[in-house]
Amino acid sequence: MALILNIDTSTSVCSVALSQDGQLVALKENNEGLNHSLLLGTYTDEILKENHLTANSLDAVAVSMGPGSYTGLRIGVSLAKGLCYGASKPLIAVNTLQALAESVSKRIGEDALYCPMIDARRMEVYTAFYDKGNQTVVDTKAEIIDDNSFQEILQNHIVYFFGNGSAKVQPVLTSPHARYLEGIETSAANMVSIAEGKFKLKQFEDVAYFEPFYLKDFIATTPKKNILF
Repeated sequence: MALILNIDTSTSVCSVALSQDGQLVALKENNEGLNHSLLLGTYTDEILKENHLTANSLDAVAVSMGPGSYTGLRIGVSLAKGLCYGASKPLIAVNTLQALAESVSKRIGEDALYCPMIDARRMEVYTAFYDKGNQTVVDTKAEIIDDNSFQEILQNHIVYFFGNGSAKVQPVLTSPHARYLEGIETSAANMVSIAEGKFKLKQFEDVAYFEPFYLKDFIATTPKKNILF
């Protein structure tokens, strides 16, 4: 039983949720773009103040660990670690894809496979497969999608695809066993039950050394207008 602040900045959605004993208490989020550096601290302060709490009142802080946006993940993890350091609270890391799958598998409840997808560059997505109990079937990886992707899985299973990377693969993965769900976005609310379960098992991270799960190395690019010939 725990009072947990949940933070998700892994995609364009900036989201903060407060949970008590595995139930959502409060949620603030914005999906209008990468404004995390401006919004995250404000949302955190507002949720705590509106519920008459301070960081010292929390039992733990949970953060979406990735995969996802390099910059977004760093912002979320930095704030989460700062709260944990300042208030001497444990840090809980939640896989972004598993949290996304949790929200869908609970709602649908079908004995199928659930495949969240986070958009990467071009035809690449960050993805994994989970069963209806949200247990991992295929581990998290970066996948370049083509006509042959997941053919063996799709021959034998109904698969629900969702997340901000699923729309671009729909024209490619045309199996009759493929199901596509629109409007499914990352949210700190999706982390609540996973974070509560990890708290009960005391599955905490080392605050000093924890880093986001980037999955791929960050590649900095130079704007064309700054290139000198």
